[in-house]
Amino acid sequence: MESLIYNFFNLDIMWRAMPFLLRGFGMTVLLCLIVVPLGCVGGLMVALLGGVPSRWVRWPVMAYVDFFRAFPPLVLLIFIYAGVPFAGIDVPAIAAVVIGFFLNTSAYYGEILRAGIESVGYGQTEAARSTGLTKLQALTYVIVPQAVRNVLPDLVSNTLEVVKLTALASVVALPELLYAANMARSITFNPSPVMAAAIIYLILLWPLVRLIARLEHRVGMARH
Repeated sequence: MESLIYNFFNLDIMWRAMPFLLRGFGMTVLLCLIVVPLGCVGGLMVALLGGVPSRWVRWPVMAYVDFFRAFPPLVLLIFIYAGVPFAGIDVPAIAAVVIGFFLNTSAYYGEILRAGIESVGYGQTEAARSTGLTKLQALTYVIVPQAVRNVLPDLVSNTLEVVKLTALASVVALPELLYAANMARSITFNPSPVMAAAIIYLILLWPLVRLIARLEHRVGMARH
């Protein structure tokens, strides 16, 4: 038991590593603040374009969604960071992470929002247009808000996955939380900093997990 505590829950080492972890946590928060809004906006564009009647628009959007949902985000990230420079384009680590995560998350957000838009009856659009709203105004003020409400648990759940996805940024040496914890581990020769990072992730994500459960319960009660 003493060996377990010393190697994984060494409070002294955790405390000494905390400045590194907090800096890494700041980078993780920054990534989330960039990637989540970008992913939502990109996902909304994907959802709207996916509903265009023209197959010349709809099919490329479907291919985009299928490709980036199937393509492993870790491979995508490494390709952008380490592969694209061979074409003469230098991509900084944070730009590689943002681009890679945007391509991945916009595909997932797009599918969620598309399902939400389809869940709103066409009669809502007709009712909105009958009041004098343009098609764009009806979409902005009537359809999209209802669509977001209908799939809110799925949106929050996907956001939770995006936050966890930021740990992959460590593979391109971006100093986010996991990278900082791993560096502290290599300096102290003790995995306690990694356990401290895991605790920080748990504290950060647990409220989202409970929020998802409450939203799912609320949506389920509303449907019944």
